[in-house]
Amino acid sequence: MSELEKNALAYHQFPQAGKIATQITKPTETEGDLALAYTPGVAVPVLKIAENPDDAYLYTNKGNLVAVITDGTAVLGLGNVGPLAGKPVMEGKAVLFKRFANVDVFDISVASPSAEAFIETVTQIAPTFGGINLEDIRGPECFGIEEALIEKLDIPVFHDDQHGTAIVVAAGILNALEIQEKNLHDVRIVCLGAGAAGIASMKLLIALGVPKAHILMVDRQGVIYDGRTDLSTYKAEFAHDTTARTLDDAMKDADVFIGVSGANLVTAAQIASMAPKPIVFALSNPNPEIDPALARSVRDDLILATGRSDYPNQVNNVLCFPYIFRGALDVRARCINEAMKVAAVMGIRKLAKLPILDSVRRAYKRELASGFGVDYILPTPLDPRLLEIVPALVAQAAIDSGVARLPYPAHYPKVENGE
Repeated sequence: MSELEKNALAYHQFPQAGKIATQITKPTETEGDLALAYTPGVAVPVLKIAENPDDAYLYTNKGNLVAVITDGTAVLGLGNVGPLAGKPVMEGKAVLFKRFANVDVFDISVASPSAEAFIETVTQIAPTFGGINLEDIRGPECFGIEEALIEKLDIPVFHDDQHGTAIVVAAGILNALEIQEKNLHDVRIVCLGAGAAGIASMKLLIALGVPKAHILMVDRQGVIYDGRTDLSTYKAEFAHDTTARTLDDAMKDADVFIGVSGANLVTAAQIASMAPKPIVFALSNPNPEIDPALARSVRDDLILATGRSDYPNQVNNVLCFPYIFRGALDVRARCINEAMKVAAVMGIRKLAKLPILDSVRRAYKRELASGFGVDYILPTPLDPRLLEIVPALVAQAAIDSGVARLPYPAHYPKVENGE
């Protein structure tokens, strides 16, 4: 057993098993306290909520409580390990929600025989929560599950593997294009991996202005082109009339490569064949689609991002999901819509351009870049300004798009012209 494996098991086991626990928020020291906490006092808010369901936001933790829910079918890069084995990851997401945005979480692992049963389970337990974060659900079922729950529920439903990844990818791509002096409307993009993260990322880039015709998606069978008979409806949306059939074909003269697939699937020759000043997002974890040193050995003009924390330009969903839920919860949004996702993109993008705080530099063992540039296109997860910037923009977008039930929070910073 490696040192990392030993440390990881000890971290999760001691001094008590697991990573999260329940915290009591009210006094319980006297007989009077207990009479208010439970019977007979608890009957008073019960009757208020029965009369007006929105009062649950006043008298319970619903307004700051998110369910992180999985069926365990696509846990990290480990595959279908089952709902119980997925629980450490759900607890981990709970830690990140609380640590970075003070959002409370119940982690829920559902042993579900079908997508329909999973949807029904989540629908039935939804009244407890102010939002639902779906996690580690395999494709293509994840698309239908999220769509069904968004339609059924009047609280935010967000599949982080899709939209969290897409938001951070989009922020990084926009900043990389600016540095490389390339236009979003002109670049050619190759996406290797046509699962949840790949499809959501391409949809968001299209919403931001990339022509769909400029995107080639590649799955295990090769380029997704018009005429392939093995495509799901979600993949078919990205089929093009093209002569490209292989990753070699697709990569030639491409401006941007986004990998959400597997380790070591991209060659040095493919990187060399890309257009001048290429942008390479090799996001497979723990091992990227191409070794960063190999990619840099053939292209000294590239911007490279990975999913790893030990390389510059880490694409990490924690830059997004705690803060988009914070903003959504604070205005009691009915959903997380495209306008709110774009707002999160712009907030993350903006923060990368601000000077790096000394406190952030001290938190990292490796030396960070001097600031915005080829090795710093995204802020680090430990930048406290994420909490100041991203939720405010998300909340304002929710209000502007008509899905908020509360006004802009008085304690939030002033937002003007989407800045």
